[in-house]
Amino acid sequence: MKEVFNNTQIDHFIHKGFIRIDQAFDAQLAAAARDILWKDMDADPDNPATWTKPVIWLGMYSAPPFVAAANTPVLHGAFDQLVGKGNWLPCGSMGAFPVRFPATADTGDTGWHVDASFPGNDPGDAWRINWRSKGRALLMLFLFSDVGEQDAPTVIREGSHLDVARLLKDEGEAGLTFMDLAMKLPSLPERKEVLATGQAGTVYLCHPFLVHRAQVNRGAAPRFLAQPPLLLKHVLQPEGDKAQLSPVAAAIRLGTDGVL
Repeated sequence: MKEVFNNTQIDHFIHKGFIRIDQAFDAQLAAAARDILWKDMDADPDNPATWTKPVIWLGMYSAPPFVAAANTPVLHGAFDQLVGKGNWLPCGSMGAFPVRFPATADTGDTGWHVDASFPGNDPGDAWRINWRSKGRALLMLFLFSDVGEQDAPTVIREGSHLDVARLLKDEGEAGLTFMDLAMKLPSLPERKEVLATGQAGTVYLCHPFLVHRAQVNRGAAPRFLAQPPLLLKHVLQPEGDKAQLSPVAAAIRLGTDGVL
């Protein structure tokens, strides 16, 4: 299979924390998925008067359009390059859908954060994240509608994954809970902010430590986005032979040690 990314793009992922893929899945798949999502909401796509909530969270979806969107050849090739061939699990469903409707007031869920990836040891424990990114290979943003600068694009802090790797290394294998890590983020260095915009079918593949946040939708139409994790098959070994490190592990090495 022809490689999806060149060396410059891989270097961008390691140092900046994300790669954008245009037309990662077909726009017709996105439209079919939106039809399913509209049916699950108490809202009419042709009647803005029914858009009474600023955000509606929908659950996991495993219908054919969603699974097909998550498993295109270009995405599988990208996963192999970024995570390592054989070290990721195919997506059997599409993750949570925060559908954001045009609004003016803050929705209360727009804080900076890093997605957690594994549960604590005891039942009911908060989900956690550690320096090996236990469980999670990538954070992924699937655009199921066109997303411009006013349409609630996810905001990502370029290069922030390096700061988070260094912070998490000090916490050992147990890592931190989602909230404990979120409370530490204000102490990290300032980073350039990038908007995850694009046409329906665009996918952002992000390092699992990348700091990001949601926004209020200031546009005219609902924004449909999914954020499924790509799950790891084997535990990352960032301290291993640098020649054998995947770009995800190499970025952790760069963040924790300052060099590859």
